[in-house]
Amino acid sequence: MKTRVLFSVLLSLAGTALADDFKLSSKDIAEGQTLSAEQVFKGFGCEGGNVSPSLAWQGAPAETKSFAITAYDPDAPTGSGWWHWTLVNIPATVTELPKGAGSKGGKLPKGTVQGLTDFGTNGFGGACPPVGDKPHHYQFTVWALKTDRLPIDKHASGAMVGYMLNANVIAKASITATYGR
Repeated sequence: MKTRVLFSVLLSLAGTALADDFKLSSKDIAEGQTLSAEQVFKGFGCEGGNVSPSLAWQGAPAETKSFAITAYDPDAPTGSGWWHWTLVNIPATVTELPKGAGSKGGKLPKGTVQGLTDFGTNGFGGACPPVGDKPHHYQFTVWALKTDRLPIDKHASGAMVGYMLNANVIAKASITATYGR
């Protein structure tokens, strides 16, 4: 019995160590820093570039079969946050997206699907918090998944994508940036 418990604890710690090696980086956004005008929405009273940031990741668990990316604002005054970007079915061989990949005219890896943002469109939707709110937190997350394909199409809501991601996640890595106006 003690051996089984010890084995379970060691296995759990090994999984945590692997997840700790999973890192997300960007040339365009940084942890705790303010988003640039490039990552601000164009519309809803905002005048930004609406350009998705470059993202690169490393150290994914060996059993990863695909990746997903989300950009989410938990501070939006909606009661459920705000989905700014959802991408699923990114092949496990892909470890980066260039700046603008999720923007209109951008190039995504074959098979990648962008769900709906809470703006009601597919693709990246930049930051656009209400005027006078404290700066919002924008969580850019790459998800390592245990499945090569999620049953998601371009009509999927952020909530549906989030549900499917949480049901299939092995590890995730994030950068949280801020923006206020």
